[in-house]
Amino acid sequence: MIDLKLLEHLETYLSDNRRQRFVTVLEQRTKHFTVATEDVYQLHNTSAVIRSCDVFGIQEVNIVEEKNSKTIDREIAMGAQKWVDVNRFHSVKDCIADLKGKGYQIVATTPHEKDAVLHDFDVTKKSCFFFGRETEGLTQEVIDEADCFLKIPMVGFTESLNISVSAAIILQHVTSKLRQTDLSWKLTEDELNVKRLDWVKKTIKSYDDIVGRYYEIKK
Repeated sequence: MIDLKLLEHLETYLSDNRRQRFVTVLEQRTKHFTVATEDVYQLHNTSAVIRSCDVFGIQEVNIVEEKNSKTIDREIAMGAQKWVDVNRFHSVKDCIADLKGKGYQIVATTPHEKDAVLHDFDVTKKSCFFFGRETEGLTQEVIDEADCFLKIPMVGFTESLNISVSAAIILQHVTSKLRQTDLSWKLTEDELNVKRLDWVKKTIKSYDDIVGRYYEIKK
């Protein structure tokens, strides 16, 4: 349970611009959609996906590191990892179980399956978009567990796009379409307050000292 009085006190340490920026950004955040990357080799690709999630209002990213475990590239993510929640898993099985437990359908993004093209995708369903490794694509395990498949229409000689580019294209389309619906896609009040406190904590350098003084005064 968030101490709202403490939260309001902490927010007085933020500039008016920063405080309003948090309000504006959180107003557009969603957990209706999320993204998962599977053992991506190139570190900058995962970091770029996180950045795209931040840009298009996706609050959570899921990273499977069954074979490749690396620290997220801070330079490429450009601070996005501060504002997006990163869930890390050691296996595809655990990741998919967690996502399905949260009510997400698993959407395998692949140019080789004849299912939904991007413009026909049903945005009303709570979905996780799975992106695979740069050369091999998604593993058979993800393909087998997928509830549906999604591809970006392409008319050139090239058959596939870099995963960070694919993620940006898909997220821009589905989030724009989602915001035109009457669905309750925004964060709940409790989720908003949790993020407000989390972002304040990541912004104020003397956070622990301020909290300590606050509770001392209240005794």
